[in-house]
Amino acid sequence: MKIYQFVNKVPGGLMVVPLFIGMVINTFFPNLLKIGGFTEALSGAGYPTMLGMYLFTVGTKMTLKTAPRMLKRGFGIMIAKVGVAVLIALSVAKFFGGDVFGLSTLALLVALSDTNGGMFMALTSAMGDKEDVGTYVPQSIETGPFLTMVILVGAGLANIPWLTMVSVIAPIFVGAILGNLDSELRDFFGSHEPIVVPFMAFTLGQTINLNNVVAGGLVGIALGVFVLVVTGLVCIAADRLLGGSGVAGAAASSTAGNAAAVPKAIALADPTYAAIAPIATVQIAASVIVTAVLTPVLTAWMYKKVQRERAAKSDNIGLAAHPTAVSEK
Repeated sequence: MKIYQFVNKVPGGLMVVPLFIGMVINTFFPNLLKIGGFTEALSGAGYPTMLGMYLFTVGTKMTLKTAPRMLKRGFGIMIAKVGVAVLIALSVAKFFGGDVFGLSTLALLVALSDTNGGMFMALTSAMGDKEDVGTYVPQSIETGPFLTMVILVGAGLANIPWLTMVSVIAPIFVGAILGNLDSELRDFFGSHEPIVVPFMAFTLGQTINLNNVVAGGLVGIALGVFVLVVTGLVCIAADRLLGGSGVAGAAASSTAGNAAAVPKAIALADPTYAAIAPIATVQIAASVIVTAVLTPVLTAWMYKKVQRERAAKSDNIGLAAHPTAVSEK
């Protein structure tokens, strides 16, 4: 059986498929894994441990040895993406009571601000240049719940103890230190990040009831299209403004698969979000799938546009260098 190949054919499959299996178990067989011991540790009760492991592996991939131009463009794209996410989310919180068309401030903030790193690097490797790929290093700051916590607390929309916030960033920080001290450790843990993701998704799924999916599915699809259009436009603009081609900006127009884990992490830190976390998770998971399909289309369009612009520029330079060729015609 080609199970692994099937899972990989699903956009964000390593996150989405185990997440869905976990939701099925929690909805129809809620006590199936609650038998204690190691088995129950792989149920929803084990989610915080899995998330901690994931954050550590992400941290090991953050390197400081990056060219200044890559850092400038990477931070520019990140600031543009997170900035528009904050602007929209806080506007919904202030003017719409924290909910618009069934989308909460939390769902909007998370879906808009977290880029699918694997897709970004795959797309920029295929259609960008070496510098485009490297711009993801500063963008990786978006990964995980810490940045979302900082924004919500800073805006007065959440009451999260500072020690809880430290506990979220600590695994990333330790991983980053080890990864920068030893490239072999960085390669080892970074390459094994995909192993952790399905377990994290599976345990997360067991905290969600499928009844919420019905309510969040169509809205989640709309959220994915919204993420693509809004973050695509601002990230392309930021990339081109900072000297890039726009390909990296287009590749940043997605929602990361691991973003689906953020609402639950926020709810664990601030119980007032517990009621909306399940529906936000489903909506964000839908956005992951939608942008996984559409972001490559947008990036390919941007790539072809850049190629046409470069070809036209090359032709103009050629005509300027040989004006007699024009007059002879």
